[in-house]
Amino acid sequence: MTKPKKQPERMCSGCKEKKPKKELIRVVRSPEGEISLDKTGRKSGRGAYLCPNAGCLQMARKAKRLERSLETAIPDEVYAQLETELCQSEE
Repeated sequence: MTKPKKQPERMCSGCKEKKPKKELIRVVRSPEGEISLDKTGRKSGRGAYLCPNAGCLQMARKAKRLERSLETAIPDEVYAQLETELCQSEE
């Protein structure tokens, strides 16, 4: 009898809930230092995960959790870009 395949889980940087990796959106810092959303989960670089809603992004921003996870300072323009991309993916 085979065991059911274990679903990988990740913690949301905003609400700190553990959820299946497929339900979360990865924010990645590329080796060049560029920060972007990784919808495929395959881009190379350091990653952090967020629930696909703007509230979790706000919580992560307020507590500077993304900056800690990605080990870099994140400018306001990048947060604004992430927020617009997240809102588009919610629809």
